[in-house]
Amino acid sequence: MNIIAKSGSVMSDWSERNMPNPYLFAILLTFIAYIMGLVLTNNGPMDMLKHWYAGFWKYLTFAMQMVLILVTGHALAIAPGVHPFLKKLAQIPKTGGQAVLMTAYIATIMTYLHWGLGLIVAAIFAREVAKQGFIKKIPLHYPLLAAAAYTGQMVWHVGPSSSAGLLSATKGHVFEKIIGIVPVTESIFTWYAILMAIMLCLIVVPITMWLMTPKDEDSHGIDRLLGAEKVSAEIAGEAKLEKGNNSAPVKNKGLADILENSTLISYVVGLAGIIYIVYYFATKGLDLNLDIFNFIFLAAGIILHRTPIRYVRAITEATPGSAGIILQFPFYAGIMGLISFSGLAAIITTWFLGFATAATFPVITWLVAGLVNLFIPSGGGEWGVIGGIISEISLKLGVPVGKSIVAYGCGDMWTNMFQPFWAIALLGITGLRARDIMGYCIVLMVVAAPFIGLGLYFFPY
Repeated sequence: MNIIAKSGSVMSDWSERNMPNPYLFAILLTFIAYIMGLVLTNNGPMDMLKHWYAGFWKYLTFAMQMVLILVTGHALAIAPGVHPFLKKLAQIPKTGGQAVLMTAYIATIMTYLHWGLGLIVAAIFAREVAKQGFIKKIPLHYPLLAAAAYTGQMVWHVGPSSSAGLLSATKGHVFEKIIGIVPVTESIFTWYAILMAIMLCLIVVPITMWLMTPKDEDSHGIDRLLGAEKVSAEIAGEAKLEKGNNSAPVKNKGLADILENSTLISYVVGLAGIIYIVYYFATKGLDLNLDIFNFIFLAAGIILHRTPIRYVRAITEATPGSAGIILQFPFYAGIMGLISFSGLAAIITTWFLGFATAATFPVITWLVAGLVNLFIPSGGGEWGVIGGIISEISLKLGVPVGKSIVAYGCGDMWTNMFQPFWAIALLGITGLRARDIMGYCIVLMVVAAPFIGLGLYFFPY
């Protein structure tokens, strides 16, 4: 067994014993941030409690944007033409190693393009691959497959859906008076970011996950984790549904049925969306932000699902995956309040970046962002807390702000492999627990660290 496979096995055992539910993870981080604020700042116990509440409801708008980007991405992933394609792809792997490698490639490439869509597509694909393994009796390690599906969260922030990149390119953003408008051509669409994405998406992440593939006799298939009867029933149900889809449609019985099953309504709404999207980019250029991303995937989902009622059902199916965001986001917003309003974030960030030179600034920014991401696992939310300090020191040292945004993004996405917050939707789809997958993700985080650090230091901007 190679050292990476051995490390994956050891860390998986550790995670199984020690990794708490993501909600409890948020509570523990709240306690840590509260105590750090008391020790490192001049705030008293009641002051910190007030900061916690002040932040608790501060990011409801951003939380809704995150829910929409996840739900619309999920609805698109299960749309006719998309889901059947994923099922066909899932039939390609013939071994456990091939399954892990292919899942990791789909996760990284799709998540690079869109973090919400990539997370859901990869999760659905991992489950489909696992079911094919069950059908064909191919030894597959389901927890590792699910971990490979989550690895896209370590590449997304150098791609087109980068929260920091999109927010900084949006007029009226919180740091506009400091850095102005930073177009995405100066951040995520530079060689600095593109080379980082190529290195992570095509080499480091997939190969590391592939090297962790256990021997066939050590593999735990989906039937062992979820139960053979449940998996068999799911496969039988899908086959019945596909057969039913090919049968003659039931005649509409009334106005409600006619409207709910009207392709005309969906196509008109979808076409209106497409017209606006074309107009938007024709008049604003490559001005990407969270709102236009949500709108694009909303319009695409409406069209691909073809009727209003099918899209309603797709959104209904997708919504439970956002339950963790709805519950946990206020607590993470509370943590933002603790470390932001108390001055704790400024103390930590300024202290670390105070050691930086123009050459080392990106590397130190990556490490700082990675640390703070554990407490604020939201690319845009974290940027709102420490982005101003990073930007000011970046300008002072003569480092292009776009380069600093990329370095920040690397840190934010890097420690996602330890922070299980964004795995919530994936866990819902795969039926697994955070403790089942996070050990493998932690090994990837450690292996990737020197590659990211060297890339940030040596890659041309």
